Amino acid sequence: MARDIKLHYHGNRHLLMRSISYFSSYKLRVTIAVIAMLLYTPVAPALAWLTKYITDEVLIAKDMATLKLCIIGLVALIVLKGVLQFSQVYVMNSTGILVLKDMRRDLFNKIVRLPMPFFAESEIGMLMSRVVSDVVAVRQCLPSVIMFVRQIFTLIGLIGMIIYLDSHLAFYSLVVMPIAIYPIVFFGQKIRKYGRKMQAELSGVNVILEESFSGIKVIKAFANEIREGVRFHVENLSLSRLIIRQIFYSESSSRVMDFVAAGAGATVLWIGGSRVIEGIISPGELTAFLVCLVQLYEPVKKINMSNHQIQAGLAGAERVFDILDSPEIQIEEQGDTIFDGVLKELVFEDVVFSYPNTPKPAVDGVTLNIKAGQRVAIVGPSGSGKTTLVNLIPRFYTQEEGDIRLNGVPLDEYSLNSLRMNLGLVSQDTFLFNTSVKDNIAYARDEYDINRVKLAAEAAFAHDFITDMPHGYDTLVGEGGVKISGGQKQRLTIARAIMKNPSLLILDEATSALDTESERVVQKALENLMQGRTSIVIAHRLSTVLGADVIVVMEHGKIIATGTHQQLIDSCSLYERLYQMQFDDSYAKPV
Repeated sequence: MARDIKLHYHGNRHLLMRSISYFSSYKLRVTIAVIAMLLYTPVAPALAWLTKYITDEVLIAKDMATLKLCIIGLVALIVLKGVLQFSQVYVMNSTGILVLKDMRRDLFNKIVRLPMPFFAESEIGMLMSRVVSDVVAVRQCLPSVIMFVRQIFTLIGLIGMIIYLDSHLAFYSLVVMPIAIYPIVFFGQKIRKYGRKMQAELSGVNVILEESFSGIKVIKAFANEIREGVRFHVENLSLSRLIIRQIFYSESSSRVMDFVAAGAGATVLWIGGSRVIEGIISPGELTAFLVCLVQLYEPVKKINMSNHQIQAGLAGAERVFDILDSPEIQIEEQGDTIFDGVLKELVFEDVVFSYPNTPKPAVDGVTLNIKAGQRVAIVGPSGSGKTTLVNLIPRFYTQEEGDIRLNGVPLDEYSLNSLRMNLGLVSQDTFLFNTSVKDNIAYARDEYDINRVKLAAEAAFAHDFITDMPHGYDTLVGEGGVKISGGQKQRLTIARAIMKNPSLLILDEATSALDTESERVVQKALENLMQGRTSIVIAHRLSTVLGADVIVVMEHGKIIATGTHQQLIDSCSLYERLYQMQFDDSYAKPV
């Protein structure tokens, strides 16, 4: 709520100028559109004047030669009007598409560089809506502003012409102008209001779509298609009502404009017709006046339409620049030191970290020293802080207290790229991109040799099943790797880590979701991956960590014991209990 108040405080002018700033990269295009707008402005009054001249001078004089020239001039003006209008509208709309591209690029680049806590508190569907939908409204801002200004210039020119033709009639035609301005202001505010609500509701629809399609297996497993359909229907109905409401106000404003124009036209035709009959003005002057009057309310209607588009754009701008400009939403901080990939020592010293709105720290006063080449295992019951602790190393999260030093240098002094490119992470939550097998394995490399990809796959025991696929290494794995089994996905993520060649390897429950046969194969692949590297292994299955150099036992965010397997069996009751639960059959039998 505070963020919305801040943006409202800036007001329309701030949002409009911020939106228009994106067009500064396309100054030539904007200049062409502005020139076309300025040249377009006098065309409408010129058409009215030419109509008067033909009626009063050419037709009365029966001058055929001049009539031909006037017709040519009339056609030329209409063609010029069309060309200038096309140039302005086409150039600005195409520029708007380029701005849309730039804005989506900046928004995406900002979002992917935000820290992990931001994603923990944000809905993916909402972020997708910001990138896909909200920026579409913003791109209309400058084209609509130019259209708005063009119509104002046209309006001024036509008002000047009707005053020149007959100031008496001009008074009656312009006296209702304030009534025409009212719907622009009133309905513009309504459209802005409902536009803002519509963008927010569209985010809600996107959230449900993203959750439903991502969790389709769970929906089907619980036979909840009808419930999810009802949930989507409620959001979709709410969105539809807002759109209908916005259409109502948009169309209402146009009809009010039509009524005002009709009233002004009828008044002018009655009074003007009377003045022609009385011989005060000529038929040509009345005809020219009516031509001007018809054109006069056209720009007023277009000003109204442009204002609607501007207000809709500002509604989207609030949500887009909320992410781009908010001081509360900042990209990850990093240092300037480059990590060379040679790990000598990793030290945790009195490290404390808490998740937002949680009563107790997830990591509470942890001190740990990891030497180069060591295999360190971290065990403990669920919720003991194991995964949170290792997530501090690649700086997915930042500790609140204490220090984490790599080779004697605090982690926050390293650049994120150099730090993360030298860390390998394999977890139970495997994720593959919907690209080919080879592109997934070589994800850490912009350029790669297919032979290196195959060597990495062989080391991960993945080469055989890859070659059995229809297109081998060119096979698409599907979204999230849906086309292959869990064990195959895990071996591809191991091959990806081998291809990255990290100096520090983090294995977070890498085999916990696999069946026994797949676990054996994956464990062999992990052994290949850990060879010659410093490794941190998190595992519930103690069989995978018995050979570790150091085993760290955690409970309630604290380290309660460290040592080898035999040392901990003899000295740590929690470790002994965890071991017995897995390996001692008598432990589970009733007494």
